[in-house]
Amino acid sequence: MTQKELTYSAIDLLKKLIEIPSFSSEEDKTAEVLAYWCTIHSIDYKRTNNNIWAVNKYFDESKPTILLNSHHDTVYPNNGYTKDPHKAIVEDGKLYGLGSNDAGGCLVSLLATFTHFYHQENLNYNLVFVGSAEEESSGSNGLNSMLSIIPKIDVAIVGEPTLMQLAIAEKGLIVFDAKVKGTPSHAAHPNNDNPIYNTIKVLEWFKNYTFDKTSEVLGDVKMTVTQINAGKQHNAVPSAVDLVVDVRVNDKYTNQEIADLLQNEAPCEIVPRSLRLNSSSIDKNHELIQAGIALGRETYGSPTLSDQSVLSCQSVKLGPGDSRRSHTADEFIYIDEIKEGIDIYIKILTTILTDH
Repeated sequence: MTQKELTYSAIDLLKKLIEIPSFSSEEDKTAEVLAYWCTIHSIDYKRTNNNIWAVNKYFDESKPTILLNSHHDTVYPNNGYTKDPHKAIVEDGKLYGLGSNDAGGCLVSLLATFTHFYHQENLNYNLVFVGSAEEESSGSNGLNSMLSIIPKIDVAIVGEPTLMQLAIAEKGLIVFDAKVKGTPSHAAHPNNDNPIYNTIKVLEWFKNYTFDKTSEVLGDVKMTVTQINAGKQHNAVPSAVDLVVDVRVNDKYTNQEIADLLQNEAPCEIVPRSLRLNSSSIDKNHELIQAGIALGRETYGSPTLSDQSVLSCQSVKLGPGDSRRSHTADEFIYIDEIKEGIDIYIKILTTILTDH
């Protein structure tokens, strides 16, 4: 199959995926579609839960391995849709539908790329493809569950919409639950320890706190109070105010270091929900990145989270589509973006996989 034929097959595959609901943990039907693609292209695949994965035909354990990964789950459509989110509609060069941009275009482009190289012998790297589940929910049966099953990965391309620019670093995420305590009382009586008033100084502390280490690629750690909750009735002062704090971590800190800092310095109780969604990056001089730069691709740091966060190896986020369209009403991807995505993926990998 020529690259052109492969590209149009990938676009047809994306249309099929759009028309099958695949909310996080409900991806069984789209997993079947990905499995069928593998079957008709003579790819020896495996299925683990709703993850479809395969290694290249001439896998060699003595060689390093590149992971090609994107996800086939989606968020739920929002109320702003004017088009059917589960109908693949092509208008003015745009392919509309839920998951078209995030991350269906990336998924089918990477799968087409993997298919292009699958039967080739004497590659410099092995390839592993994982079409993963539960990315949008950071679920327990997504890519994180596959790392002990697939071969050891040396470097990864994670498919998310980046306009085919090279996101060489990505911020990690920690969500904290914080509690500001005080003295409960009847609203009619004096109370100098009202936790709601105590929260004013705490909020100012969070607003003004700065972390010392700045990343050249990702900038500063960003901390934001995103939720606040207290009290159940008008005439009673509550005993505490609950806050939720969202922290986006640069590559100068581990999540554990951020948690230790805040638990030592914050003027209230603060507990992390999880420390597993770490920042990620790749050396700009890595041959994968240099191959992309040689094709005119730019490098940048991404503030948004992806499945990169569960990987311990170097990784780059790269894919067709625009992240600003993700999770929006009437989501779409340009057909030409998919064509370009497959072309650039193949050119980058040809540079490092073959002695061209």
